Amino acid sequence: MLKTSLFAVVFIALSAAAQSQPNSDVKFVADTLIVQAEGSYETDPDLATLAFDVSSQEKQLKDAYGKASQSMSNIVAVAQRNGLTKDAIQTGVLTVTPFYEGDRKRHARAYLVQGQVTLKVQDFSKVGAIIDDSVQDGIADFRSLTYSLANEESAKQKAVADAMHRAIGRATAALEQSRQKLGPTRYVNVEVRNLVGARPIEMAYVSAATETIEVASGGGSGGIFSHAKRAPAPPPPVQPG
Repeated sequence: MLKTSLFAVVFIALSAAAQSQPNSDVKFVADTLIVQAEGSYETDPDLATLAFDVSSQEKQLKDAYGKASQSMSNIVAVAQRNGLTKDAIQTGVLTVTPFYEGDRKRHARAYLVQGQVTLKVQDFSKVGAIIDDSVQDGIADFRSLTYSLANEESAKQKAVADAMHRAIGRATAALEQSRQKLGPTRYVNVEVRNLVGARPIEMAYVSAATETIEVASGGGSGGIFSHAKRAPAPPPPVQPG
């Protein structure tokens, strides 16, 4: 079964009196306590993205363009028959490449017309039928199939929340002997990096998040953190081999 696993690494920095190093995940640097913790969230992907290339070459431009255009229309029709909405169907523009013999002032000897179609499918049981029906004309080629999450940001937040919970617990435990408390947050930095991993038979889309949080110690109860996130666009999930 396909699985999407998201891993978050959280770093918390807070003011505290220097003490001995409890473990490798809790360190004191001068008067600052730095805590590292990991969190995770695993779920099944719920979105399949199909990509098709359309290519037609003929001596006459109208013939090449007509065949490519018809092929794209066929793919759209197949998608609609399988319940895809307009938002789930993306068709690119058709590009024309002329081929000349010698002098470019002469008429082109042939024309190549190319385009792309991308379909987003949430019912995985229809993926096979869509692929088969879309390439029947011999003009469209199936290019790739990738799996991902329709709401990736929500899954990332759950992984980060799990890491935050663990980090706060470790920070609290490290300060128990000195009876210090976690203070209010002064600064939060989140870095998200995306990794793609593959297992035999299975595919895994792995996203990792790194969060740096600075917390001031004080008499407050603590535990209130604000998040300033910045996430680069993820790479596509692993394509099946």
